[in-house]
Amino acid sequence: MQIRLFTIPNILTLCNLLCGAFAAVSALLQNDLVSAFWFIVLGAVFDFLDGFSARLLKMPSPIGIQLDSLADVLTFGFAPSAILFRMYLGAESLWSTDVYVGLGVFILVAFAALRLAKFNVDDTQTTEFCGLPTPAGGLFCASLGMLWQMGRLPLTGEAVVAIAFVVALLLIAPIRMFSLKFHGFGWRGNELRYIFLATSAVLIIFLRAYSIPTIIVLYIVVSTIRWVCAWAKCPEKTREA
Repeated sequence: MQIRLFTIPNILTLCNLLCGAFAAVSALLQNDLVSAFWFIVLGAVFDFLDGFSARLLKMPSPIGIQLDSLADVLTFGFAPSAILFRMYLGAESLWSTDVYVGLGVFILVAFAALRLAKFNVDDTQTTEFCGLPTPAGGLFCASLGMLWQMGRLPLTGEAVVAIAFVVALLLIAPIRMFSLKFHGFGWRGNELRYIFLATSAVLIIFLRAYSIPTIIVLYIVVSTIRWVCAWAKCPEKTREA
């Protein structure tokens, strides 16, 4: 079987991976959480473009699927964990300053790997997700790091570790979360997506730096309400999904 390594989608995926590496270096070695955040944002852009280009050029491949997950573990798992760890080291703690407690934030890497492995074998996640998507979790943590370093979000070391655990659990939660993949450009079938994107645009305009974590929290809340309502209507079907 001939395997093509350097296709356009794969190159874009590698760009995503490199952004994750640069973000981790910025956080751990340079203590620059603002640059780390923007590297993760750029990685998310490449993560979108690799799938988009694969569909546009009709070049999907098994190696591309695996490579995408490997890149996502680094960019949206390890790099955000590095940001949280740097936050823990610089934040005041209420009861412990032990560096080994701060290592607990790296649970995010492990659960991101579990989330992506499940996604690769779960054929029910074609139109929606089961659990928080790893890019959303990574961007949430990275945005908190940026706000913290800018002095706009005071957090204790214990709060940083707690955030890592909460996000990690959301990654593997059974909550069905809606996808932003559009089915054509019509309104029917895409109502929630259009409303959510419009709301997100308004939040970006008015909240600026605070918009990213706010949008992701809104995404989690809306998805949870939607999932609970679906479960109430048809618990058997929701449990099977």
